[in-house]
Amino acid sequence: MSPVDRASLEARLKAEGLEVSAWSNQPGDRYEQHAHDYDKVVVAVEGSVTFGLTGYGVGYMLTPGERLDLPANVSHDAVVGPKGVTCLEAHLPAGTFTTHKAKGRGYRW
Repeated sequence: MSPVDRASLEARLKAEGLEVSAWSNQPGDRYEQHAHDYDKVVVAVEGSVTFGLTGYGVGYMLTPGERLDLPANVSHDAVVGPKGVTCLEAHLPAGTFTTHKAKGRGYRW
């Protein structure tokens, strides 16, 4: 897979009117099952992270250039891949996602 350009990904999110922040985690880091009261956009820049979308009974691994639109109140956990991860993230009011993407599906972006 070719490397992704963080600045381009961030610009695309900002063009959607989103306020973007970044976060990183070390290999094997885990987030226990939880949910948020807001819709969440996550785009992987480096490494990988697997989201267990327990609210939908599926899992999805984000790799560089892939995006996950996660609706509010969907129960999920996450496990960081073997090379760590850096992601861009933005929050939206609950209920903003109204398309097929609202089902917690990731896609190449």
